[in-house]
Amino acid sequence: MLLTMFLLAALYLFFLVIISTYGGVGTYGMIFFAGIFLGLQFLFSDKLVLWSMGGRIVSEQEEPRLHETVSRLCAIADLPKPKIAVVNSSVPNAFATGKSKKSALVAVTTSIMQKLDQAELEAVLAHELSHVKNRDMLVITIASFLSTVAFFLARNMLFFGMGNRRNSGATMVIWIVSIVVWILSFILIRALSRYREFAADRGAAIITGRPAHLASALMKISGVMERVPSQDLRKVEGMNAFFIIPAISGDSIMKLFSTHPSVERRISALEEMERRMEF
Repeated sequence: MLLTMFLLAALYLFFLVIISTYGGVGTYGMIFFAGIFLGLQFLFSDKLVLWSMGGRIVSEQEEPRLHETVSRLCAIADLPKPKIAVVNSSVPNAFATGKSKKSALVAVTTSIMQKLDQAELEAVLAHELSHVKNRDMLVITIASFLSTVAFFLARNMLFFGMGNRRNSGATMVIWIVSIVVWILSFILIRALSRYREFAADRGAAIITGRPAHLASALMKISGVMERVPSQDLRKVEGMNAFFIIPAISGDSIMKLFSTHPSVERRISALEEMERRMEF
């Protein structure tokens, strides 16, 4: 994880040097626009994610067992209790979002509550709470900032300075560098996301004291996921970065650039933790 963050920082430093050397008013305006865009996305992430998934926040009276489970896990993890939401979906999954520990939201689908037993559901919820505790939403947002800038520049830079031949060379340099930075940062951010998933798995194992419960949940969810219709999976593929297991339809190429490690690797790591805890 540290190596990935170092490579990402080095890439962004190179990008900033190029922008400061060749950039003009249009470039800085695009950076400002990207900053506003990403800032709004971060500030309203919980509302946007819940709205896009069609979920709703549930009260303690509506879901007493779910609230009790989350409250107990939060006490163990030393976290304030987040808002809790339920999504009516045939895709068995869970996710966490929010800009801080105090404004976090944890959501589960109706399908995952039906498919998992209580111990497995606790392990999944502990995984999501670990994301909150590790501030993963903030980490990925910060890591994505200059990648978003590079994407906007790569898409729009040729429209700036084309009427002025003196600036055309600088425009071309920034455009080419932006494409390279965006592609490399895309790959590095996906790698960082996969390492954060391993960290959340470890956090869940520490909170519950039973890594085997999360391993069992992952096996069960992935097995059910294979039987979910592709049409249902495609509806939620845009949320893969948030899910405990990505919802990938058979015709998706996201397997090549997954935000998550393979289920097999995660289960292997959890089984190793279980063996160590037994001694």
